[in-house]
Amino acid sequence: CAILDVHAACQDATVTQELLKEGFHRDLLVKVELGAVGEDAGGCTVAARTRLPPGIYVDPYELASLQQHNLTKAVLIPDVIDVEAPEYLATNLLVLLYLEPDPGCSRCFRAALPVHGRYHRPAEESEEVLVVLKSPEVLACCCDNRLSAECWKPAEVEAPCSGKNVGPCQWYSITHKPAYEESILQVPVGLRQHSSLVCVVTLLATVLCSSLILAAVCKYGNFS
Repeated sequence: CAILDVHAACQDATVTQELLKEGFHRDLLVKVELGAVGEDAGGCTVAARTRLPPGIYVDPYELASLQQHNLTKAVLIPDVIDVEAPEYLATNLLVLLYLEPDPGCSRCFRAALPVHGRYHRPAEESEEVLVVLKSPEVLACCCDNRLSAECWKPAEVEAPCSGKNVGPCQWYSITHKPAYEESILQVPVGLRQHSSLVCVVTLLATVLCSSLILAAVCKYGNFS
């Protein structure tokens, strides 16, 4: 009975993950309610570790700007990302998103992170593809506190507890029940039967723009 009671208490954490806005540029909102195990996490740093599939990426330059203004904090693995690569040439991205305490709930944490959809190959019929984003893992890092061994398990994470830490520290993971097992991002794609039309229009637009630029240079340019 004691084992069942501990197991029930450890399952009381809830994770909600939402993709806000529409189109290619979205906000990933993560909310965590620790529930009964929140009593053990007082004074600890709580984070969400999620794996982004190749169809979604985080712009490291945008993230650096947000972190400079203390609007969000996250660690990207790898930290070098090709933001121009299409989906079929990209790889998975691991994100450790640091959560902030929710003022309206003593055991709640939340954070938002801008994410972007990548271009996909043209499709045969459908004008959109679905990118599946799995529920994140809940992590806690307590440099001075000790978490319950029944609920929290050591996790291999090479990241500091906060911006004040120079090196990595020990993170712990908790099993939880996600509000939704996965989130779906709908990314618009082109149709293959439109390839010829797109090529012709692109060529004509390139020739027209180049002609206008050349005419302006010849008319207003100073060649002396």
